Amino acid sequence: MRAICVDDERIIMEDTVSRCLELPQIDEAKGFIRAADALLWLEDNDADLALLDIDMPGMNGIELAVAIKKKRPDTAIIFLTGYSEYAVEAFAVRATGYLMKPVTGKRLADEVEYVCSRKRSSLPATERKKQIVMRTFGNFDCIVDGETISFRQARCKELLAYLVDRRGGSVSRADAFAILWEDRQYDRPMQKQLDAIIRSLRATLQEHGAAEILEIKSGNLRIRPELIECDLYRFCRGDADALNSYWGEYMNGYAWAELTEGYMTRKAEGVR
Repeated sequence: MRAICVDDERIIMEDTVSRCLELPQIDEAKGFIRAADALLWLEDNDADLALLDIDMPGMNGIELAVAIKKKRPDTAIIFLTGYSEYAVEAFAVRATGYLMKPVTGKRLADEVEYVCSRKRSSLPATERKKQIVMRTFGNFDCIVDGETISFRQARCKELLAYLVDRRGGSVSRADAFAILWEDRQYDRPMQKQLDAIIRSLRATLQEHGAAEILEIKSGNLRIRPELIECDLYRFCRGDADALNSYWGEYMNGYAWAELTEGYMTRKAEGVR
């Protein structure tokens, strides 16, 4: 989604923009300290979401929301304010959310996901994007639209886990083989086994409408991080909620995961 953030206090506006860009649902976020500038920008640009302060000089956030809805009726509105007395007026303009300052990353993430879920549900089934979540803290799981995927073979799941661990980096077939069969020779029969694992992984993702997250080019494999939500990726971006929810367990059962686990443990201990 594309979001705009409007707050007359520049520091707060820039912090809101920064928090938005940490969320996997938001591709672009633009900030304004004047309501008039935001409206001018909307003359030639769309926004899926507008995060608005209410108490601003000149045109306040409620008035700005009304003006935005006239220009861009499909734009969702979330108010960020230090004053609870505006709640009735806020929802009178069909705001999607109302958050009291200071806003935590978790609360903002929940509101943005709610906006996304409403937008997804309003689309025809054929146009809805899948919500794909990779859970790496503890045991590894791939969850599509709330359903945990069951893989036909354990090595299919492990290969996906390793690609997620690589955070979008390309992995050659030879390297993938070494991860899955570290004590075997990469000969022709074993190459065929690896091909079978890759085909099975692709087929399982396809069955769940998630095939686009796996990219295979010139014999290399990679995950497309921009298409998934992942606790590891949020942790690496410094997301406070992800840092606090990590307690030393990462991709349990995979020996190759120990290097990343050590890095994460050191980083988490440095924050706490």
